[in-house]
Amino acid sequence: MDAGLTVNESKEILVQLYAHAGFPRSLNAIQAFMAVMEERQAGAVREKDAGPLPSDMDRDEYGAQVRARLAGLEDMPAPTGFQLFAPVIDRFLKEHLFADILARDNPDYQSRELATIAALASMTGTTAQLRFHLGAAMNTGLTESQVKDFVSVLESRVGSEQTENASAALAEVLRARMQSGSGAFTRAAN
Repeated sequence: MDAGLTVNESKEILVQLYAHAGFPRSLNAIQAFMAVMEERQAGAVREKDAGPLPSDMDRDEYGAQVRARLAGLEDMPAPTGFQLFAPVIDRFLKEHLFADILARDNPDYQSRELATIAALASMTGTTAQLRFHLGAAMNTGLTESQVKDFVSVLESRVGSEQTENASAALAEVLRARMQSGSGAFTRAAN
């Protein structure tokens, strides 16, 4: 909040992160944020909640399109790998993460991607997803320089080992984007 996020944007990000960090971490973060809010209650301002989703939204189609845009593609390629092996997880990704959560209009995609990068960088075993979201952050309009600056902040906030992993993942994303010429990085899992 000191950096400019509103209360509702902060709550939305903490809710979104359960999809990347798990319910226990998300719930603990929400509890910690509630304590911060109690301390700041005197200066509270009413703000806009995220709007409702359209009742007639095709969540599978919408989620597929959001995932494609974040990957820097017009349309998602045919299913492969985990999508074929366990199709239900692909449906959950599209319908829940990329539709139910990301269709909410508060905060924007860039803020959501930065929060996701921070969460993934702080955990072990998430490098493939981290690569996807580093590319997605740039596909939402963040510049290479902005993403590099964000990764460098991880040093003081998360730790050197995690920063080294995030820096290596970003270098791979940047190489792939340069080689493809399209700006897309699609090799990573989402």
